[in-house]
Amino acid sequence: MKQLKSLLAACLLMIAPMTGSAMADDKATVQIFYDFLSNPASQEHADALVSVIADDWVSIGDYTGKNKSGEAFVGQVGGFGQLIPDLTWAVEEMLQDENRIVVRSRATGTPKGPLFGVDGQGRGFDIMTIDIHTVEDGKITRTYHVEDWAGALQQLGGK
Repeated sequence: MKQLKSLLAACLLMIAPMTGSAMADDKATVQIFYDFLSNPASQEHADALVSVIADDWVSIGDYTGKNKSGEAFVGQVGGFGQLIPDLTWAVEEMLQDENRIVVRSRATGTPKGPLFGVDGQGRGFDIMTIDIHTVEDGKITRTYHVEDWAGALQQLGGK
């Protein structure tokens, strides 16, 4: 019995580093998502994002049922890159529980024109965002996200 316990303990010690590195790989995969958000006009970053999202990945930002596919998401964010050339999406905290990764980040930028109908006249915004990513087999399969766009519009409106 003592030998069985020793064998089991040795197996657990061998497996532990492997699970830790898988988790680190999942975080690196999710970081590619934010690298694209901070470089939305870059085809290289868009291609990197497409390589880490599953073919059936969805972006879920509300409960209207109008979720975005990867192609739609890349197009929308690319448009933001034209409107907000200095867009930065900085990860401030990344937490992982099994295959779920929660990210608290900060989005900043200065739109060149009206954003959601508000002309900031050269003013910028600084907002918090929260995302929950599901990663399966090295690919992001789903992303729930919330951004404080109301706060951004308030900042741009100068109020």
